[in-house]
Amino acid sequence: MDLKLLLEKAIPTVLKVGEFIRKERIGFDAHKVSDKSLNQLVSYVDIEAEKQLIDGLSKVLPQAGFIGEEGTSAQSQNTEYTWVIDPLDGTTNFIHGLPVYCISVGLLHYKEPVIGIIFEMNRDELFTAYQNGGAWLNKKPIAVTQTAELKNTLLATGFPYYDFDKVQSYLKVLNHLMKNTRGLRRMGSAAVDLAYTACGRFDAYFEYS
Repeated sequence: MDLKLLLEKAIPTVLKVGEFIRKERIGFDAHKVSDKSLNQLVSYVDIEAEKQLIDGLSKVLPQAGFIGEEGTSAQSQNTEYTWVIDPLDGTTNFIHGLPVYCISVGLLHYKEPVIGIIFEMNRDELFTAYQNGGAWLNKKPIAVTQTAELKNTLLATGFPYYDFDKVQSYLKVLNHLMKNTRGLRRMGSAAVDLAYTACGRFDAYFEYS
């Protein structure tokens, strides 16, 4: 399988869906939202975006299965290749008009990740990577930082939003890091956090649990 070629064929679908999300944000009605569970929101934009991703990626690699965030297609992990998609990572930000959200797409080969695509449509930033091919931001190579000391780092994290059993331990970690780093950021999209870590904007990312 030519992973570079496969990545190039998948990108137009992701960009097209990103443009759909961008247009839907204009005049978006925050009342058209439902709860999947505690603090886990979903909108018609999430659902439609997932359908469009599945439709487009199915044409790129017809034999692949899908694991989708919104369950709009039969979930399958029993094929050689499996697409893992989050059509709108940062839904709460999207609903409230905070411009930090993205499409996240990965391809597994027997459960091993071999392709990654993150499109942050508000900044027109396309992060891509494929196995043994490096990582890229808008076709320019990227790398993580080489910061050696904690005191020189800027860190990203994600707050717990449904499992609060370990909150006290988490707050102890935050307390230590607040005092011993340049700062902490909580963007509201784990995929954006990881992409920003990959290109060196954050020195590291950590999350509850």
